[in-house]
Amino acid sequence: MIEVKNISKSYFVKGKRITILKNINFKIENNESIALLGKNGAGKSTLIRIIGGMELPDTGSIKKDCSISWPVGFAIGFQGSLSAKENAEFVARIYHSNKKSEIKKIVQKVYEFADIGEYFYMPFKTYSSGMKGRVSFALSLAINFDVYLLDELTATGDAAFKKKCKTAIKSLYKKSSFIIATHDLTNLKEYCQRALLIHKKTISVYTDVEEALHQHKKLIKV
Repeated sequence: MIEVKNISKSYFVKGKRITILKNINFKIENNESIALLGKNGAGKSTLIRIIGGMELPDTGSIKKDCSISWPVGFAIGFQGSLSAKENAEFVARIYHSNKKSEIKKIVQKVYEFADIGEYFYMPFKTYSSGMKGRVSFALSLAINFDVYLLDELTATGDAAFKKKCKTAIKSLYKKSSFIIATHDLTNLKEYCQRALLIHKKTISVYTDVEEALHQHKKLIKV
């Protein structure tokens, strides 16, 4: 269960405080996947980062009794002087203590999925943006979470890699839940049981995903 209570978030932009989210409240039950909808700039990615612990809200709190991923594919502070292997080992230790067998499995999964060859053992700062994206996505999927945060259902890389990512996400759905923020509306009904729609800094909860999509489409046409 994830319970968001009175979350507000603002940023200073050119000396002015701009409020993005104001007194947001909702609850997500266990084994429930949610679509997060809203126009560009509505605050979807901001809310995803707050739920994932990448940012703190100005006010409010989040209660949870489940493990939540960072936003899938997000560059989670990789150390540039370390290799992808070393970065993966570091993150694996955080989530699996010092279980060497688990750490080894995670590193092997990242190596196979990222498919960057010998670069896997070279400093992360030497990678192209595409290679960094491959490693980030691979590591996101290699750690087991109860809930995965998907900020867009796409991944960087060529068509073959994107297809592999979508296949992996479908496989994850069999054992985990998603919170999905995306502009690609085609697959949301397949994954999600409810929807949250952000509009004018507040949020509306929909038990009917189709109704939420209809309302979202009306708003983006305005």
